Amino acid sequence: MKTIDLEKFNQEAAKQKAVNKAFLNQLKRKKPKTLDEDFETAHDKVFEKLDCLTCANCCKTTSPIFREKDIQVLAKRFRIKVATFIEQYLFMDTDGFYALRSAPCPFLDDENYCTVYEDRPLACREYPHTNRKRMYQVLDLTYLNTLVCPATLKIVEQLREAGQ
Repeated sequence: MKTIDLEKFNQEAAKQKAVNKAFLNQLKRKKPKTLDEDFETAHDKVFEKLDCLTCANCCKTTSPIFREKDIQVLAKRFRIKVATFIEQYLFMDTDGFYALRSAPCPFLDDENYCTVYEDRPLACREYPHTNRKRMYQVLDLTYLNTLVCPATLKIVEQLREAGQ
């Protein structure tokens, strides 16, 4: 697997920004019957060729939402109190969700491995959210992820080219 060139990705994501937003808004309005299947097929095809360890841009630039269960599991892993975990790693965002205080993620090592992989938050487990049911519900998030995740950009590009 080849390493992702993040500078080239950022340029391509910026170039496709308007067309991707329009395309995803169109899908949201139409809600095609095969939307979930089409996304899942494109997702599988892209991830056959792409290894997240060559990129980890999501971990370097954005924070997942931490649910109460995620916080409890990680606090237990570190053998610290929930309040201590929150104080050390998290803050409450403007939407009322817990998110990381800093980027890159403090649990990402120098080789793009997650040091808490087995206990990572649900949002990390499901990222980039392109192979789930009711995709029409997360198309705004999918658009934002085209600006962070090379795989998401490629998935949306494939769907556009297929005339979805």
